[in-house]
Amino acid sequence: MPTVQDKPNLNVFKEHESEVRSYCRSFPAVFTKAIGDKLWDQDGNEYIDFFAGAGALNYGHNHPKMKEKLLEYIKSDGITHGLDMATEAKEKFITKLQETILNPRNMKYKVMFPGPTGTNSVESALKLARKITGRETVMSFTNAFHGMTLGALSITGNQFKRHGAGVPLHNTVVMPFDEFMGEETDSVDYIERFLEDNGSGVSKPAAIILETVQGEGGINVASFAWIKRIEELCRKWDILLIIDDIQAGIGRTGSFFSFEPAGIEPDIICLSKSIGGYGLPFALTLFKPEHDIWEPGEHNGTFRGNNLAFVTATEALAFWEDDSLVKQVERKGEKVHQFLKSLVQKYPDLKGEVRGRGLMQGLVCHVEGLASTICCTAFEKGLIAETAGINDEVLKVMPPLNIDDEVLDKGLSILEESIKAVLKQ
Repeated sequence: MPTVQDKPNLNVFKEHESEVRSYCRSFPAVFTKAIGDKLWDQDGNEYIDFFAGAGALNYGHNHPKMKEKLLEYIKSDGITHGLDMATEAKEKFITKLQETILNPRNMKYKVMFPGPTGTNSVESALKLARKITGRETVMSFTNAFHGMTLGALSITGNQFKRHGAGVPLHNTVVMPFDEFMGEETDSVDYIERFLEDNGSGVSKPAAIILETVQGEGGINVASFAWIKRIEELCRKWDILLIIDDIQAGIGRTGSFFSFEPAGIEPDIICLSKSIGGYGLPFALTLFKPEHDIWEPGEHNGTFRGNNLAFVTATEALAFWEDDSLVKQVERKGEKVHQFLKSLVQKYPDLKGEVRGRGLMQGLVCHVEGLASTICCTAFEKGLIAETAGINDEVLKVMPPLNIDDEVLDKGLSILEESIKAVLKQ
């Protein structure tokens, strides 16, 4: 376990890396090794991972089967970079995705490789929705986060991140997320009132984009009923529905797609982070076949054919050949949820509440700066966890989905120890 006295030498990063760096400020260590649900720094200190690469490592670090497939592929001189050319690795991935994920769910979607990151997927979804409908406006929600490129920033709620664009962000309209205005206000009725009144100043959008669980926005969970009503509104008004499942998907909330329990069929689905399985850059945009109106090369990118990611992503889909992982996430997610609720009851000074689905859980601390201080103390004790929310008021618990139960219990224990230590101060 690291101690407060450990002071890693970060001079190289401080001197030469841009001030824009952030996670290395929260986790001041030089990491050298990672396996499963743990990391180690160059001094040999061990850390339990409740962060999982911001959701990019749902299967943990260096999963042995994925690593084996990756090494075999590299040793065989397999294609690494292929633009969007046809390769064997891509063929295997597309086939596995159809057989394991889409066909069993009776989902008919075309697969697009928009570029290596989540924001690339979002940008392609926005462009496609506008191309299909001929409309310019896209409707998003309060506290949403969809990426850091200009199109994605235009539908992101965080003022600090939006300000970083440096230019006006147009052609979007923001509406209240589920319960943003309190339990008494039905935000779907609110949205429809704007759409049906020609004097509202809100034109019919090309699409509505949402996260079923807002990750960066503070683990805000939309009810399945609300999600279903948003879909019904989209169908009634001929609006495309885009689900950003970049962080909440790939089993993070239980089912492969986070929206499955709501019983909806999005027009467009954005995926990234853990779709690659191993942490390699990879993103997908899925859309219904009738929406595939792209001209060849109309949306492209140099690194949209990351064949190493195709290899690990194909192996990762083996987790979804049965429902064992789903059951793990449900069981462990309930354990974390109940543990966090117990902390709220035991430590009233937290002024806390608990939010989340599956293994995407959040402890909300309604005391300024408290969640961040707890995270810093937890890091000193050997636990990596980050904050979320507009004011960093939510402590996120997002371990690998396959975290060992004993390690999970130990990490939760460290979290409670950290809360005790901070509240004593």
